[in-house]
Amino acid sequence: MPNQTERAELFLALHHGAEPLLLPNAWDRGSARLLASLGFAALATTSSGFAATLGREDGSVSRGEAIEHAAAIAGATDLPVSADLEDGFARDPAGVAETATLALGAGLAGFSIEDFTRDPADPIYDRVLAAERVAAAAQVAHAGPVPLVLTARAENYLHDRADLADTIGRLQAFQEAGADVLYAPGVTDLAQIRQIVSSVDRPVNVLALPGMPPVADLAAAGVARISVGGAFAFAALGAVAQAARDLREQGSYGFWELAKLGRAAARRAFGD
Repeated sequence: MPNQTERAELFLALHHGAEPLLLPNAWDRGSARLLASLGFAALATTSSGFAATLGREDGSVSRGEAIEHAAAIAGATDLPVSADLEDGFARDPAGVAETATLALGAGLAGFSIEDFTRDPADPIYDRVLAAERVAAAAQVAHAGPVPLVLTARAENYLHDRADLADTIGRLQAFQEAGADVLYAPGVTDLAQIRQIVSSVDRPVNVLALPGMPPVADLAAAGVARISVGGAFAFAALGAVAQAARDLREQGSYGFWELAKLGRAAARRAFGD
């Protein structure tokens, strides 16, 4: 079993391969083991998917719960795991640094910090403060015994601020602040993705959304990593909801076709 340092070093190296790193987001230990069994090279957590397992909306999980969850995912497989740590569960850089320290102790290979404030009236942190928060996280991520991979997220496009120039400026500021990977979730236009990639010199992650160009086109554009956020978790919930409607409203059992596939996959993943 690779140790935490080896997993972190591997995780960073995977961002510099010939093809984009496909990074699925697990929402519990079982999904982590299942995804690992399907051949992925690394995993991430999902804040929205994890919150759903608790019957909550995204953004309602505490720092302690998120760190405990991340540690559970990191311990479920031998793969590198990066944690979605939202806005670092703190406004001030010192609080973000505390969260980064907890991430280091959770056995992770990396983590992400976003510039979304959770305040609908003012959803995005001031750029200077946002960069200071990234710098605080980077200092912890890179100064400790394990070189954690820090992903810095510019959240404009997820919050009705489709400002490409500001988004690129933020990513450049995060790069200067020490981020290892840059991420602007919500950007789906290939020309804009190319512009982001060409404007920075760090690996760029994109979020797989409806309307996103296929992986081959993203690879040609220079994208280094593709993640799915909570999509797999909600796809699983969608399958359960559909199965329940089949039984309750139709009196049918068509869900067993999908259940057989799931049971076989689980047996392969959990059989050891």
